[in-house]
Amino acid sequence: MARMMKVAIVDDEEDMRQSVSQWLALSGFDTETYASAEEALKVIGADWPGVVISDIRMPGMDGMAFLKRLMSLDSGLPVIMITGHGDVPMAVEAMRLGAMDFMEKPFNPDRMTELAKRATQARRMTLDNRALRRDLAEGAQVMGKLIGTSAPMERLREDILDLGQADGHVLIDGETGTGKTLVAHALHAVGPRAGKKFVPVNCAAYSEDGLAAKLFGPVEEGGALPLVEDARGGTLCLEDIEALSQGLQARLLTFINDQGMPPETRIIGICNTHGEGRTVEDALRPDLYFRLAALKITLPPLRQRGEDILTLFNRMAEQFAEEYGCEAPEVSAQEAAQLLQAPWPGNVRQLINVAERAVLQNRRGTGSIASLLMADNEEAGPAITTEGKPLKEYVESFEKMLIDNTMRRHKGSIAAVMEELCLPRRTLNEKMAKYGLSRGDYL
Repeated sequence: MARMMKVAIVDDEEDMRQSVSQWLALSGFDTETYASAEEALKVIGADWPGVVISDIRMPGMDGMAFLKRLMSLDSGLPVIMITGHGDVPMAVEAMRLGAMDFMEKPFNPDRMTELAKRATQARRMTLDNRALRRDLAEGAQVMGKLIGTSAPMERLREDILDLGQADGHVLIDGETGTGKTLVAHALHAVGPRAGKKFVPVNCAAYSEDGLAAKLFGPVEEGGALPLVEDARGGTLCLEDIEALSQGLQARLLTFINDQGMPPETRIIGICNTHGEGRTVEDALRPDLYFRLAALKITLPPLRQRGEDILTLFNRMAEQFAEEYGCEAPEVSAQEAAQLLQAPWPGNVRQLINVAERAVLQNRRGTGSIASLLMADNEEAGPAITTEGKPLKEYVESFEKMLIDNTMRRHKGSIAAVMEELCLPRRTLNEKMAKYGLSRGDYL
């Protein structure tokens, strides 16, 4: 739906304001009038949904000063100046400062309508492009948090980009700590609903009656909208969807069926049944499950993501080191192997905790990564995962981590990296190409 553009008419002469306003209103424009630039500036700012028609000669802040102020607030705001006889040189100067065009008094009403039409069309395009860039930036920002270059992560990113553009509801499955909520945000951020609301709710956090009221109402006077209404046009994210009672599942199914296709509001269900001895199929009634699981994403556990483990650990350690004002711990070859072989029952969430504690230990000069892993996995079974890998893969993962860390530390200085790692230029280039590392990423 196209946004409605306003036309702000700024002139100290009441007759002129009313004349311009009435003519443009008859031509279908939504007009607002202001007797001074100071009054208009209380309303008009960056991303204001409209255009400005202003007289040049006004008491107080004149049209030229007003124009300069508007351009400093939003250089993409179309401004049409009204000039008197003999003010053409001033109007030309106004256009140099950023005005879109000017009209001479007495002005031609048809020309004014045409200028207003062109200005509002340009403004609409500018604001739509800004909104699109914000949406794309948000999508890129969220996608950028999905760190890793392993095959499972590449497939996950492709699935998010594909399903993000689809209209259907989505079910997200995976072990605890794999980033299911982040993936739900990414699905919303890369799709056509990015500019709409993303409304999350944890279904396990409420009693059945409390959740029913929160999701579906009724609304008490002055109370918040039910979430199905608050999310209308956007995305409703149901975390721990398996906690929904049979009655609430039936109401949710009715809501989904009543929307038709394509749905006005997209449902993303996040399931956390791993480790409970049941599946999401067991937890949801079949008709609801099949409505949601037509589009399904299952997140890979961390232990299956290979060298992503080292990449994630180093990124998290760098962030915590900056936060605590200390150096990040250097990971030895033995510690790298231990990180790669750990079972990670808590997945990425557990790795983040280990990275933070490793930074704190390093600041105190005590402990080791191995001791942290042993402490974390005492209750989770063996300290080494059964999903072993060839020695060559461990060596390559450590080598990539070492080059990546050194490049980051030296901010992309090839000479410094060659000296520290005792590598000739050709060998370093070959290894960086092999591991997909680019100097430009470190500058």
